[in-house]
Amino acid sequence: MELRGIFVPLITPFGVDREVDLSVLERLAHRVLDDGAAGLVALGTTAEPGSLTPAEQENVVEVAARVARERGVPLIVGARPDLAARPGATAALSLVPPFVRPGEAGVVAHFEALAGNVPLVIYHVPYRTGQELSITAIRRLASIPGVIGMKYATGTIDVIGDLPDDFALLGGDDPLISPMLATGAHGGILASAHIATRAFADLAAAWQDGDVPRARRLGGPLADLSRALFAEPNPTVIKGVLQDQGQIPTATVRLPLLPASPDTVAAAVALASSGGLVGHHAQERGQGR
Repeated sequence: MELRGIFVPLITPFGVDREVDLSVLERLAHRVLDDGAAGLVALGTTAEPGSLTPAEQENVVEVAARVARERGVPLIVGARPDLAARPGATAALSLVPPFVRPGEAGVVAHFEALAGNVPLVIYHVPYRTGQELSITAIRRLASIPGVIGMKYATGTIDVIGDLPDDFALLGGDDPLISPMLATGAHGGILASAHIATRAFADLAAAWQDGDVPRARRLGGPLADLSRALFAEPNPTVIKGVLQDQGQIPTATVRLPLLPASPDTVAAAVALASSGGLVGHHAQERGQGR
């Protein structure tokens, strides 16, 4: 499947009993697709995968894979590459080796050894991993058979040319997605697209269609919304907004995360509600599939 457009890295909703609420997860997955998302990500950072048991991780992927099969959309699986081999999954989201800082040659060798079992989308986020990559190294990674894309979250805007035609560059810094799309990114993996999903999808379509005025009108408000949603550790503010909208039963997160403050959530809710950013599905407050 082609990796193009906006992918939503799904949160893990918890019920009032603090257990994973799989029915809410399924409803949320359908809702973001109804609102224009091109695909899903399961067990990304936004899903708090480190706080989930192996059985919970498997259940989350099972739900996301079922929705992806039903809707005919790509599913990228993080945290557990073995689960990316399940029916309905398209690729594994694989982090550049964190903490050890193996150097560019080591990163390339790592992915050469890893590639082959399932298609890979490399997650390049140097402010978390401690490992920078040059454009030359990224081009080397893009040429590895089985590496089909990269979530690119460097905190900067770079123009990356001369990449293979079948290699998908997906922006991963939510406030910077508009300029990334403007410079040629194929789409984005955006936690902020839980909120105002339709507006993010329209932004991607506007840049793809060359509708610069429309893209500019959407880009600024969505960047402001993204910054508000990341004002405290992800996904705490997003969960607070989703609960306010009636889309999830609680804003519960698991340690080491703590819930976002009411003031931070209120500020994000206000931005989401302004300028017509929130689609009609979110405004139906809890109604859905």
